[in-house]
Amino acid sequence: MKAYLVLENGMVFSGTRIGSPADSTGELVFTTGMVGYLETLSDPSYAGQIIMQTFPLIGNYGVITEDLEGESFAAGYVVRELCDAPSNFRSEGTLDAFLKEKGIPGICGVDTRAITRIIREYGVMNARICSEIPAQLEEIKAYKVEGVVAMVSTRDIKDYPAQGKEKYHVVLIDYGAKRNIIRCLQKRGCRVTVVPHNMTASDISLLRPDGVMLSNGPGDPAENTFEIGQIRKLIGALPVFGICLGHQLAALAMGGRTYKLKYGHRGSNQPVKRLADGRTFISSQNHGYAVDNASMDGIGKLSYVNANDGSCEGMEYPGRDCFTVQFHPEASSGPKDTEFLFDRFIQMMEDRKTIGGEENA
Repeated sequence: MKAYLVLENGMVFSGTRIGSPADSTGELVFTTGMVGYLETLSDPSYAGQIIMQTFPLIGNYGVITEDLEGESFAAGYVVRELCDAPSNFRSEGTLDAFLKEKGIPGICGVDTRAITRIIREYGVMNARICSEIPAQLEEIKAYKVEGVVAMVSTRDIKDYPAQGKEKYHVVLIDYGAKRNIIRCLQKRGCRVTVVPHNMTASDISLLRPDGVMLSNGPGDPAENTFEIGQIRKLIGALPVFGICLGHQLAALAMGGRTYKLKYGHRGSNQPVKRLADGRTFISSQNHGYAVDNASMDGIGKLSYVNANDGSCEGMEYPGRDCFTVQFHPEASSGPKDTEFLFDRFIQMMEDRKTIGGEENA
């Protein structure tokens, strides 16, 4: 079945329909990962967006349920070539069947690299996957990614036991959390309690955690005013570690600002430099907003920067037991270059416990 990808600037690309037969509008973004399409499609941070893969062949190892990071909230999927005969001993089916099952419309057979060049030049823009070219573009232009944190967050409190002996209790605030964050904590002896995005700081404190994690998530961070207010109360009261959207929300809670990047950082090959020693790490990222470096003067200490554009990739909050990063240390891109950040969070909780024990003594 023929399909079209219509950009808000009026450009039209024709291809073949894949996935759900429905039409869909979203913010068109590109991701540069050569592998990891399953983790991409199941990352809640893509809610409201049409994902375009720059790597030309997608779907060659099929669908592996164990590799999924969460539920699929993508508005659409765009690839150059979709493999319909995957070859992998773990494969449970085709990517096309997965897209149909999840209700995600897609298109293949379009020049994804040409479209990527357009986005790199003009910035991210809205688009529509459809069976007929619309006569007017107003509906596409008017689309906004809004209210997506509430869409992807858990509704209920969920408890995940530690692997082996329980050493710490961590509350993970779910703004769109990926499952491997939970696993990285569990294997370090943490019982993880996942709570909804709108739980109050006082209710979180009643759970008596040793530390709080602020998860990744979709959308404009500044939209989440209630969540920002609760984080402001938590920072300093408990050890806090933030990832991606959690990093941005923490900066806003402390009085900083965020801004929208021209086309974002999305992929498993994004270089970040640690300012303390100049070492560069290859990281996995998925974000369209960044913390304004200048707005953090006198508030926090810049710890990591993007090696390509110098944008903020990490913040320290000295004396407050809080640090955050824009990239995903749980995503194993190097393959595990930055997982040590979880160990740092563990040490922060241990130090707080030790101090508390000495004070009580």
